[in-house]
Amino acid sequence: MRIATSLASSSVLAPGGVIGILGGGQLGRMLAKAAARLGFKTYIYAPEAVAPAGDVSAARYVAYYTDETSLAHFAERVDVITYEFENVPAETVEILAKLGATVRPGAKALEKAQDRLVEKQFLQEIGAGTAAFHGVDSITDLEAGLNRVGRPAILKTRRLGYDGKGQTRLTDKDTDLPGAYEKAIEFAWAEVGAAPSILEAFVPFEREISIIAARGANGDIAMYDPAENVHREGILKSSTLPAKISSETEKKAREITMALMNALEYVGAAGVEFFVLKGGDLVVNEFAPRVHNSGHWTQDACAVCQFEQHIRAVAGWPLGNPNRHSDVVMENLIGDEANAWLEILREKNAALHLYGKREARTGRKMGHVNRLK
Repeated sequence: MRIATSLASSSVLAPGGVIGILGGGQLGRMLAKAAARLGFKTYIYAPEAVAPAGDVSAARYVAYYTDETSLAHFAERVDVITYEFENVPAETVEILAKLGATVRPGAKALEKAQDRLVEKQFLQEIGAGTAAFHGVDSITDLEAGLNRVGRPAILKTRRLGYDGKGQTRLTDKDTDLPGAYEKAIEFAWAEVGAAPSILEAFVPFEREISIIAARGANGDIAMYDPAENVHREGILKSSTLPAKISSETEKKAREITMALMNALEYVGAAGVEFFVLKGGDLVVNEFAPRVHNSGHWTQDACAVCQFEQHIRAVAGWPLGNPNRHSDVVMENLIGDEANAWLEILREKNAALHLYGKREARTGRKMGHVNRLK
């Protein structure tokens, strides 16, 4: 039996060690595969009985994230714990901390990323530009926010939203009709479930970019080239390298990313999303304290991908070289698009990655393809 001890920041996990992953989705699957390449075992902890990560891991724990008994059993058998999505309950990390387990990235990153209002406040504290925003806890707050940030604007739940879920847009259309303004506010509030939310001003951006970076336990940072991203119906469709931005814009994006990683005392890989404005100025949209969809291109265009980089960081290993050896376009395969796997396999310089999900549903990420240029 493996006895859990806190992995000190200066210690290094030897090959053969066990990395616990909270979450069983495709990001966990790709983390587990990267860990295996480096000689580690991975144990997956997730409430779903069927999960993509479980198919490639050494062991699986099917239990709720707040099940203290199961978490204790899990923590006893792994050396370090990480997570593949940012909505792991804060209570889970608290339970694991009391058990003496090391969780990387730590609770500080989760605290900032799980609440969109807290996240925006944090970004401003480190000097990053953001959209104008207003906290919303009622229809009255929503109306006050609209008076402050104007229209068009986007109302988002403060917690648990992703891939366009938990948000709705308020525009100028039809507000001159009798009662239309009031009805639009009521509809938007109902759309987010009358839950604590944040109202963000619409940003007139020219393009979207993101940077994937990793920070080691010793404070070293490795940063990948910025990707230019295209979204469809709130879901990332493609990431293209190189991004069509100036060297000055890239420099600013890298500086903000580094400041964020250091402020959080981060350990692991993270993704930071930016809006690029006319003239090259930047607004941070959000950051994700985990490996990121817009970094999947690194699997085939870099010697060390974001998943290996994350495993290296949480294990206390030196970070790898993030340099890109090829231009590349990553395309997400959403829903039935994954049925074209045979045609994709016939393409030259195309690397196919499928997630092993049993059912293709509208809006569901089933895999991705990296096309090297």
